Amino acid sequence: MSEPTVLKRPASVAHTKLQPEGWPKPRGYSNGIRARGDMVFVGGMVGWDAQEQFPEGFVPQAKQLFENILAVLTEGGATPADMVRMTWYVRDMEEYLASRSGLGKAYREVFGDNYPAMALVEVSRLAEPKARLEIETTAVLPSP
Repeated sequence: MSEPTVLKRPASVAHTKLQPEGWPKPRGYSNGIRARGDMVFVGGMVGWDAQEQFPEGFVPQAKQLFENILAVLTEGGATPADMVRMTWYVRDMEEYLASRSGLGKAYREVFGDNYPAMALVEVSRLAEPKARLEIETTAVLPSP
């Protein structure tokens, strides 16, 4: 898969992170985001390449999955800064927890330091048997 062209736009242009007073600051996600504009919905992506081959391991699959999300966002005219919501589905919560360090590094390599509102759900299986995780993403392009 070729490297997608990443559009640059400061996150503060259109979205406001919601951080209630007195709450601890979240690490690696946001509690909520207020956004206005055109929406881009990325269906459940898995970590396979353009030939539908999966790399071995949780973090390599996650990194490929992030690149797949970025490719769809770019196709829709969105950037990582436009992401407002992600729902993660993982096959094994312990595998996810054990992979957090490498996962965070891979996430920042692809998306930078933008952390949308996120949910994490453990599931018994995914449609693709070799997939270790699947992520849905919503982005909002700023209103002109």
